[in-house]
Amino acid sequence: MGASAFTACENDLRDVEKIANIQQEENVNTSKDVVVTYSDSALVKAELTSPELREYPDSIGMYEFRKGVLIRFFDEKGNESQRIKSDYATQRANEGITEFRKNVVVNMANGSVIKTEELFFDEKKNIYYNTVPIVFDLKDGRGSFQATSFISDTNFKKIDGQNMTGYYLPSGEQQLPSFGR
Repeated sequence: MGASAFTACENDLRDVEKIANIQQEENVNTSKDVVVTYSDSALVKAELTSPELREYPDSIGMYEFRKGVLIRFFDEKGNESQRIKSDYATQRANEGITEFRKNVVVNMANGSVIKTEELFFDEKKNIYYNTVPIVFDLKDGRGSFQATSFISDTNFKKIDGQNMTGYYLPSGEQQLPSFGR
């Protein structure tokens, strides 16, 4: 009888240790169906939506969007100017870096689309960049460019791509971004 009581206590202690370790490992605040509006001088600049936001308060100020994220950007007239969607994202607020991963799609107001598996935004330098292949499709199939990596301004008007290839069919209506490298 004494052995079975000892075993029961040992199991209970292991369960308590597991629970304590879980609580120590993951101090996370979770929010569901998140909508965050960014504004400046009473003008809405962007709106972020996500099914779930995980905030890690004990870390480096990290926010995680495991179930995907959509950010819509607006111009000074309130028109949507750009949107970024990905299946996963993190924001490291203290570093000023937002990382988008898995099925990253950037839609521009003019109909152009950028697709990649990784996209970083550096708040301090005010640039987008990545280190994996990227495709930039101009609206109406007028052109397509591919690169092994790139750096760009926030409006994707000046894009510096590494090993860039592609085609462009000129038309008077589309303004081609400045491609470098």
